Amino acid sequence: MKDQHMHPTGKDQEEMQHEHAHHHPPGDHAKKTGQEHNMNAHGMEMHHQSPAHHEMMIKDFQKRFFIALALTIPIFILSPMIQEWFNFSIHIPNSQYLLLGLATVVFLYGGWPFLSGWIQEMKSKNPGMMTLIGFAITVAYLYSSATVFGLSGKDFYWELATLILIMLLGHWIEMRSILGASNDLQSLVSLMPSTAHVIRDGKEMDMPAAQLEKDQVIVIKPGEKIAADGIITDGNSNIDESMLTGESTPVARKLGDKVIAGSLNGNGVIQVKVSHTNADNYLSQVVKLVQGAQQAKSKTQLLADTAAKWLTIIALTSGLITFFAWWLSGAELSYAIERMVTVIITCCPHALGLAIPLVVARSTAIAAQNGLLIKNRTAFENARKINIMVFDKTGTITVGKFEVNRVQSIHPDYSHDDILSIAAALEQGSEHPIGQGIMEKVKELSLEVPNATGAHAITGKGISGQVNGKEITVGSPSFAKQFIAQLPANPDAGETLVFVIAGDRIIGYIGLSDSIRPTATGAIKTLREQHIKTVLLTGDNKAVAASVSKAVGIDKYIAEVLPHEKQKTIQKLQQTPAFVAMTGDGVNDAPALAQADIGIAVGSGSDVAAETADIILVNSDPEDIVNLVLFGKATYRKMIQNLAWATGYNIVTIPLAAGVLYKQGIIMSPAIGAVLMSISTIIVAINAGLLHLKKNPGQDSPPVKTSAK
Repeated sequence: MKDQHMHPTGKDQEEMQHEHAHHHPPGDHAKKTGQEHNMNAHGMEMHHQSPAHHEMMIKDFQKRFFIALALTIPIFILSPMIQEWFNFSIHIPNSQYLLLGLATVVFLYGGWPFLSGWIQEMKSKNPGMMTLIGFAITVAYLYSSATVFGLSGKDFYWELATLILIMLLGHWIEMRSILGASNDLQSLVSLMPSTAHVIRDGKEMDMPAAQLEKDQVIVIKPGEKIAADGIITDGNSNIDESMLTGESTPVARKLGDKVIAGSLNGNGVIQVKVSHTNADNYLSQVVKLVQGAQQAKSKTQLLADTAAKWLTIIALTSGLITFFAWWLSGAELSYAIERMVTVIITCCPHALGLAIPLVVARSTAIAAQNGLLIKNRTAFENARKINIMVFDKTGTITVGKFEVNRVQSIHPDYSHDDILSIAAALEQGSEHPIGQGIMEKVKELSLEVPNATGAHAITGKGISGQVNGKEITVGSPSFAKQFIAQLPANPDAGETLVFVIAGDRIIGYIGLSDSIRPTATGAIKTLREQHIKTVLLTGDNKAVAASVSKAVGIDKYIAEVLPHEKQKTIQKLQQTPAFVAMTGDGVNDAPALAQADIGIAVGSGSDVAAETADIILVNSDPEDIVNLVLFGKATYRKMIQNLAWATGYNIVTIPLAAGVLYKQGIIMSPAIGAVLMSISTIIVAINAGLLHLKKNPGQDSPPVKTSAK
């Protein structure tokens, strides 16, 4: 994660001025609307159970299916209608009572999942799929049973048994599809190893990974999974983080580097000091985010829920209208009931109820496996609306690793090395890229760094403290202007200047440079192809902003913007009008991220829970921003495809089920209606399963030295 303190000319040359926000917990920011956490009565509740629960349900449907199948065979053989169709005759005394007994077992045992579901929907006053199926099979069973005891008409036990059999098979297959969606998330959970090698009293011992505590030291051997978030205290290795961040190439990690729980160690032995317990580590936070996003309802889901409820009402209404239309026209009661049952079964909104949740489950888990963490479903689905993408610079467009180009003293009492050492005194322990760049140069030159006392941040301007008994400030150009009428010329448009001030006099400055990310140019090009305008929003001077924008092809830059001014800038862009996405640090850029239509926090590392944006990108790579936009569009397309299929299917099948083409010899039985309904649901599940993240191939550009953000 980018160091969250402000720094002169680093994080937007003005806004990154040593704020030291990493020492203070971020405030609570208003959450965007659009996230509701109620489950979908037409299928969501099945998805959000554990995989073990899904396995149990699959086995239950499987068992009920085979028992119902065994009983359906004799029901077929004993059915008078089947005997008439196939021209055979089997006479068993009181066979009608045997049929009643067999059908009763199929109805009560095979149909119990639907009957109990009907009861639950009635209790919750939320009728849906189970209500329709339960009502249909109950009407079929009661009517057929009445014919056994004297009611004039023909039973259709065989149709009842076939209907239940097909519904069980459809739900069995569907549950397997839902389990696949659950396993996408479960694959993240399974990344955590069960045990860890802990160093105690100089000895290595094994203990459950769930019991690890902060500051314990663990050993990770070649080929083992890392058991906790932490910092390497000994050794170095290449770490495979692909399942966590989507980064396909193993990343070199050395002494002092952070590692993430669940990632796979390469061929080196490393010791890691635990920084987060099992409940707070990166992977646990990701799983919580994914679960929350999967349960959250977006406008698309609410639309599907509303449509499903209306479809339930339409099904019952159409069924009753069909019944009375046939019965009053002179058809036999059994035929009128058969038409009604067929309409109700065919019109079940099951596919509609699952159309969105299955896509949500898969897209959220796939995104997390590729380093895209979705906190706001609506924002993610709205990625298709983006027409302006606002970038900050350091760590996103640029690499975020600074090198000292030059050190200049402008006071006779201080040498170049003195300027560097004094600045380093205030930078000791800093994780900020500029601070690290200064410290790297000090180490390279083997300079002695004096102690600093009373260091404190000057928000948006710099940092001050006592060094060698003098008040020293490291500040930005705008801060330095109050001490000198004319600042030194900046000969390199791609260079960041850090001014060192003793008391009220500038004694020197340090020039640093950063490199543009190789993937930035390709990412900006793809966004342009998607008709998205790009804007660079930076606190750097106009020359730096122009240099970076030109190098990567950004359409527009807005320079010399202080942190508190970013939010107003986003507002102005929205009023053009435009749908604006903002990428930035989740803490320092929080007001701007909250103002944007979609706030994207980048480079969040293991501190994902502290971010306030709608979407979090684990890697600070512009390619991930492009992947987010493209995947958001693909996800929305899948949702619309499923909704179109689930509703369009009913438009065609309801009239057929009602019998409008009976004069043409086209009659749909309840069993065929059940088959079509089940196939419709399975198609929706398969279509959701086909969703995958196509990464933008990008176009690498050679590194270009530039300034901070």
